Amino acid sequence: MRPTRKLKLLNQSACALLALSGGAIGAVHAQEATSEVASSAAAENTGGNMSKVVVTARRREESLQDVPVSVTAFSADQLSKQAIPDVTALALSLPNTTLKASRATNSTLTAFIRGVGQADPLAGFESGVGIYIDDIYLARPQAAVADIYDVERIEVLRGPQGTLYGRNTIGGAVKYVTRKLAPQRDVRVRATVGEYGQKEAVVTASTPVSDTVRVGGTFARFKRDGFGDNLTTGKGNYDKDVTAGRLSTEFTPTQDLFVRFAGDFTQDDSNPKNGHRLIVGRTGGAPILDDVFDTRGNLTRALGREQEVRSYGGSATIDYHVNSEWSLKSITAARRDKSWAPIDFDALPVVDMEVPALYTNRQFSQELQVTYTGARLQGVAGVYYMDANAYNKFDTILAGAFPSSTFTMGDIDTEAWAAYFDGSYTIVDGLNLSLGGRYTVDKREADVLRQIYFGLAGSPEMGNPNAILFRTDTDLRGGLLEREDKKFTPRVALSWKMNDAHNLYASYSEGFKGGGFDPRLNVVGTRIPLDTARAGYAPETIETSELGLKSAFNGGRITTNLAVFYSDYQDVQIPGSVAIDTNGDGRDDSFAGVTTNAGKAEIKGVELEAVANITPNFMVAGMYSYIDAKYKEYIVANVDVAGQRTFQNTPKNSANLRANYDIPLPIMGHNGRVSLIGSYSFKGATSQFETASILDQDSYKIWDASVVWTRADGKVRAGLHGKNLNDEHYKTAGYLFPTLGNEGTLTAFYGNPRTVSATLELRF
Repeated sequence: MRPTRKLKLLNQSACALLALSGGAIGAVHAQEATSEVASSAAAENTGGNMSKVVVTARRREESLQDVPVSVTAFSADQLSKQAIPDVTALALSLPNTTLKASRATNSTLTAFIRGVGQADPLAGFESGVGIYIDDIYLARPQAAVADIYDVERIEVLRGPQGTLYGRNTIGGAVKYVTRKLAPQRDVRVRATVGEYGQKEAVVTASTPVSDTVRVGGTFARFKRDGFGDNLTTGKGNYDKDVTAGRLSTEFTPTQDLFVRFAGDFTQDDSNPKNGHRLIVGRTGGAPILDDVFDTRGNLTRALGREQEVRSYGGSATIDYHVNSEWSLKSITAARRDKSWAPIDFDALPVVDMEVPALYTNRQFSQELQVTYTGARLQGVAGVYYMDANAYNKFDTILAGAFPSSTFTMGDIDTEAWAAYFDGSYTIVDGLNLSLGGRYTVDKREADVLRQIYFGLAGSPEMGNPNAILFRTDTDLRGGLLEREDKKFTPRVALSWKMNDAHNLYASYSEGFKGGGFDPRLNVVGTRIPLDTARAGYAPETIETSELGLKSAFNGGRITTNLAVFYSDYQDVQIPGSVAIDTNGDGRDDSFAGVTTNAGKAEIKGVELEAVANITPNFMVAGMYSYIDAKYKEYIVANVDVAGQRTFQNTPKNSANLRANYDIPLPIMGHNGRVSLIGSYSFKGATSQFETASILDQDSYKIWDASVVWTRADGKVRAGLHGKNLNDEHYKTAGYLFPTLGNEGTLTAFYGNPRTVSATLELRF
């Protein structure tokens, strides 16, 4: 980061933290337990409760069936009963959604919703799916695969967002909503033991200090051996070693003023996650291992550090109710994370293609909102500001005819401003018109440096001071890379509540994601004109039309949410790395970052979610989604190759069927119920990249089951949980560079195998 820029961001962060400490009395409005979005999933019950689901998706209380949006949410009770480990496990029951750990990482999130996302976690690339923690947007995907603890619910919104939320997100949003502090002393303990040496503990405690002040905190420890072994280092592969915590203070000085101060941290000391080779070593003949979770990777350190991820942040939320119609809200936040990431691309004990890397991210954000709730007109308006820096540096150590270490540095500053509004007016009873809009300004400045050094010992920046420079391929520092993108994106929706049981809506919305710069840019190797390099890649936009029907039958015992949508996707940002031949000898000897703005694409699909409470003790829920995503124009070297390209991480068909049957069962003199829970999930064939490869995953299915006993007062819960009981091996990511190095790189990463665990939850 440039010194002046760094000083500016640090000053802003310091000011933010001072403001937080001044309001360390923090709190969120107690009523905000329902202040985000719920869904049909929240209607799933275990005791036949037929009460109406109330949400405030548009910053006011409404029945779920009245809200003209596509959204799914998971309550804390659902997450607990099914022992959901992290947000990626939710994707099995979400329509047209892919959530997974990025390749070679334990905690970096790759998210796609309705074909829109971002698979590359490098600086310079912003996700197409927004990740939020209590309305705070996470600018980077590192550490976003957070373990689920201290959570009230998790919400997933599909389609362009921006007229109601802080950051403009083009594909959708995933929101963690943390639990608010109770008005009385509350102590909770959750313990888990399971296969592969799994041992987890979460302890939460809160207490009122006075009539107006509450304090609380959570400490969590997650430990597990590897699903496989690293045959070179002797350590586990796909292991888990995470420590996390959260502290918060809530203050209610008056009936109308609520302030919350919160801080959290995550420390991930898991071993490097290495891939499974799908090809025999080209030179050494290393065979393919039998166990897909085993590896031979030998790289364990980056900049002299074992793999490590640190993430922490602080926030203050102030909510003031001026009167029965007007409310004001302020959200201030600062976050940082740092990752030492040794990535062994070739997954062999020899040095063939290895990447020791360092990622650091910093951000400061401020959002101000005003909400109006009248008899016929309701709405929200706000302004949002974010100042963020994403910095990464890494060596690509590559064997071959010309052994080399290529140093790459990307330092990307983002400054974003936005103003937004969204209002709904009741034309006549049952007929509502919603109008919204957002004006966004995204400004990016970047420094990019790429240098090639002789040999396999690395560069000076990554710990080899004796390295000899061979060539500088890219040096675009000192203000050479700057761009500013501006866009107004509207939203309009018309909803018609035909009667108490059926609500029909139609909506049109636009999304926008600003342009940027590829930190792997290779100017010399790819002979890119300087003007082209300095221009970077362009913004992408999407226009989505949606028609939905939300229905209830049999007195609300059955609910269905159906949506069909069509999206016109323009200038799709597709980053990636390709092998190149720099000296013309017919053999690939280096790589280059290539970011393409694919010209045009169209996406259309159907989503159906349903819940049926067949009896007071028997519930069945399901989901089916279909998506047809196609490139209509994709220009490479002045040739349209759209017919040879596919959408990555976007299976055409997805389905889920789950059931919950409750049986009254007293234990040791305490009344309670045992819940028998089963789930079947199906994911269609999935492409890992825009071109077909051996890394693509065929369709697969997952079976889960749980048996859970809950005491009648809710203070004791014990469960036995089986995940992926059919032990399906399915690829989630991989590296594809078969022509580079002596051995070639074609490695895959897999989803979790079959696991069985036992949980015990106590509340005092």
